[in-house]
Amino acid sequence: MTDFDLTGKICIVTGGGRGIGRGMAEGLARHGAVVVLAGRTLATVEETAAAIGGGAWGFATDVSKEADVIALREAVLARHGRIDVLVNNAGVDPIFKQIERTSLAEWQHIIDINLTGLFLCCKYLGGAITEGGSVINVSSLAGHVGLVRSVPYCASKGGAELLTKALAIDWAKRGVRVNTLAPGWVDTELTHQLLEHAEHGQRMLAGTPLGRFATPKDMAGGVVFLASDASAFMTGQSLVIDGGWTAG
Repeated sequence: MTDFDLTGKICIVTGGGRGIGRGMAEGLARHGAVVVLAGRTLATVEETAAAIGGGAWGFATDVSKEADVIALREAVLARHGRIDVLVNNAGVDPIFKQIERTSLAEWQHIIDINLTGLFLCCKYLGGAITEGGSVINVSSLAGHVGLVRSVPYCASKGGAELLTKALAIDWAKRGVRVNTLAPGWVDTELTHQLLEHAEHGQRMLAGTPLGRFATPKDMAGGVVFLASDASAFMTGQSLVIDGGWTAG
């Protein structure tokens, strides 16, 4: 299983304090990585880092703020001297409104976090990765198919998919791979109420052929694969882990 070995790799996971990010961080750590958890609430990422162990540590970062992302890069390089893997997971969920009722501020908030934040992290953190490294941009099934009343969210995730492809071409000559991981409906503390909704939750479940919602742990295998040498000839691609939602 050496292809999946991440021993000693320095891996940054944005939005890593809870939910999908935490599940991914735990998977990376189980395969030997030293995980740096970045999130807006320092106490949350530090608590998660302590639970993960293995040298994991947290750093307060708002990915939509350029100065925060630069500060994260400098802190990681000062402590470890390099960045091997970047998992751009930080993001916000859909607001489920018709576009006619969506304010410019609501549109801008989603784009600022999900797309501009991705740009900043790729520029400053991904740009510091050297040959053999991997960037994993967390997209969504909404980057592949439209969702009802979710125009800003789908636009942000569609943008993430094409940003990934373009960057994969640019960085191939550097030996840095860039892929997306696109989750389906994942049951986290942020989405649990929606997924348990009598109408909306049942519709989402009915559209998932495997018959259940994902857990954060279900995303761990995919991120380990994309971070490791097991995917050494894969770049500019999207790994969709959605229980079959987009198969129909």
